Formats: sequence, structure tokens, C-alpha cells
Amino acid sequence: MTIDILDRLVVWSDQRIAGELAIDRGGAMHFTYAADWLADDGVAALSQALPKQAAPFGDALCKAVFGGLLPEEGQRTAIARALGVSPDNPFRLLAALGGDVAGALAFLPEGETPPVSPEGDPAHPLDDAELADLIGRLPRVPMLAGEGGARLSLAGAQGKLPVVLVDGAIAVPRIGEPSTHLIKPEPERFSGLAANEAFCLALARAIGLDAAMAAWQEVAGKPYLLVARYDRLGRDGHTTRLHQEDFAQALGVPSNRKYASEGGPTFRDCFALARQATTRPAREVLKLADAAIFNLIIGNADAHAKNFSLLRRDNGEVVLAPLYDLVATHMWPELSAKLAMRFGRAATLEDTDAESFERFAADAGLGLPFLRRRTAALSAKVQAVIANGVDVPGLENTAYLGDLSAIVLDRAARLALKAAM
Repeated sequence: MTIDILDRLVVWSDQRIAGELAIDRGGAMHFTYAADWLADDGVAALSQALPKQAAPFGDALCKAVFGGLLPEEGQRTAIARALGVSPDNPFRLLAALGGDVAGALAFLPEGETPPVSPEGDPAHPLDDAELADLIGRLPRVPMLAGEGGARLSLAGAQGKLPVVLVDGAIAVPRIGEPSTHLIKPEPERFSGLAANEAFCLALARAIGLDAAMAAWQEVAGKPYLLVARYDRLGRDGHTTRLHQEDFAQALGVPSNRKYASEGGPTFRDCFALARQATTRPAREVLKLADAAIFNLIIGNADAHAKNFSLLRRDNGEVVLAPLYDLVATHMWPELSAKLAMRFGRAATLEDTDAESFERFAADAGLGLPFLRRRTAALSAKVQAVIANGVDVPGLENTAYLGDLSAIVLDRAARLALKAAM
């Protein structure tokens, strides 16, 4: 049957055509790999959910993989309103925003080529007044949608903006310039969020976990987090985009089903993916287990499938991406205390018991004695680091953290006792 195609976008990976994303008159999307991409054994599939094949992929996988690059929830609605398109039309949103997304892909109309990184004078560094104005505008125009300039998109429900640094100052990327950092303004309804996340990321790095680099910042009394992008590689003055995809994309699960309670991925699914997709599965499985334990310690109930990613390094090695979006969500009583993915059968730290460890060990494919020792060791590291003081980049006034350090310290001690049961 011939598909009546309404419009097309060319999917680029860096400066090379990887395929075509099309939308038919019924609103369904279709993706087809380019023949040259299929013929080249040196390039990988764009997603674990889209293996290299000549036949096109249908709407469900296109929404999961490519729609998964777009902002979610209120951010998406606000962007769609600014652009005058439907929030339920990922194709049109990608056409408007798909110039600089997570990873190395870009979505352009037929006949256009990705703009090369501009030479000459750098992007305009923002002074404090300009930065404060930009942060103030983001709730109304997320990603600066509809304002011209670079076409930017990042997944997630929290507001954020890709930026570059010019001599340490924040700047909006020029057209064709890969962003190198993200700013995550603190939402008014979650006072202390930027400090909370900065602390949790710093704590993770301090105990030896691979986590994103981030610094707490403030401008005109407005806190925000400045995060270095792990999917960008700077070398000899040039920035290279590295391919990445989150676990929901890799498993072909759309963003609106990212939570396990809504039929989304569980830890069993995630560990199976890590074994299948990474170059050195034994190492990456341990990193994922450490991440699950750490999230249980800090009380991050929002560690769903879109908060774990696969990263393809410049040498082709596929690894678990550095941890990101690490937040002790229990600090806000109005948020659900139940884990997005259960630790075994436990939905909270209080629920965690011997059976939970047994079930999680089975889900992860790890030995139970090893898992107990690993949990005790990580808990002990957390306690030791907090006792000595966590160095949170940019944060000099620890009052922004409230009781977070003491609460995480207590949670680590309690989990250590449970691991010994």
C-alpha cells in the first residue's frame, strides 16, 4: 500500500544524512534509513529501538525515539503555543526545534544542510541583567521557541535551555553552534531545587559515581543550575556532538509512559538493555546498580527510564551516560515518595527488606551477597563524604540545602542496616 506523505524531514547525524522522517496525511510518522547509512558498517543504528533495516519504521517507534527528544508536559504545551502548532504533533515540533537536540541528531527540511559551526566573533556573553531577563522569559517561551536564532530542544518536564560559555559567561548559541552547557532555572514552586540537585550530583561524584558536572549559580536573586553537557566533546577549540539516547527511547517507550507504574520500563528492562547495548556490559551493569542504590539513598523517587541514558563515545564505545537529574525529591512532601522504578518490590526506603534485595539482585542479574556488600559500601561512602562536608560547586551558603545533608546521612545509615539483614 502506498503511503500518502504530507511532509518530510531529513535526519542528520552530524554532517551526514542518516534517514528521513515523514508524516502522512493521517498524522502518522514514518522513519526510513538512508541507503548509504545502511550500507556503511562503520555507522550504528540511531537507536536500539531502530535497528538498521531497509523497511520503514512506523508511528509508535517514531514517537518513542524522535518524539522522546522533545520537552514534556507543560514545557511542551508552552512551546507549541508559542509556535502555533499542536503539542500532540511531534513532527511539527521537531521541524521547529530539532536543530540542536540531545545527542548528535538534527532534523531539517529537504534541501537544507546543517549549518557549520560559525567562525569569527563568539556568541554574545550575557551580562547579569540580560541573563536574568532570559531566565524570566523561559517559563513563557521555553527553549526561546518562536524567537528566531538557534533551534533548540531537550527532553524533560523541567524548564532548561542549552547555552555556551564565552570566557566563563553564559551565551545563547549562534545558529550552527553546538551548545555545551544547560541552564536549569529553579521553579518557584520548588524552592531549593537547584541547590538540592547540585548537592546530589556533587555527592555522587565524591563517592566515585560518574555524574554530570554542575554548579549552583544565582542571578538577580534567581537560583539556577549550570550543567556541563556530557554529550558534547570539546577538542582543539571545536565542539563535537556525541550520540546518546535515554532508556525509554532505546526501549521504544514513549515519554508519556516513562514511569513503570504506567507500563513503562522497570529495572529488569533497564538491566537487560545495558547488557544488550553497551560495549562492556559487566562494567555498565554495575554502574546502573550503583545508580539505583544511590537514588534509594538520596530519596530520588523520580529516577524513571528517561533519567538514564546510553552514550556513544567518539571511539564508538557505548556506555551508561553520566548520571543526571539527581534530586532528593522526598524534600517536597507534595511529591510522590514512591520510586519511579521499584528496588525489587520496594517502593520506598521504608519498604526495603530482605525480599527487596533478593528481587533486585535477580532483576540486575547480580549475586545477592555481592549486592548487599555493594549497598553497604556505597552507604558507608555517602556517610563518610557527608561527615567531611560535600563540596558543592558554586554553593557557598549551605542554608539553601536545609536539612538535606542530615536526612541523606540518616537514609544511608538505615539502608546500610537493611543491607546487613
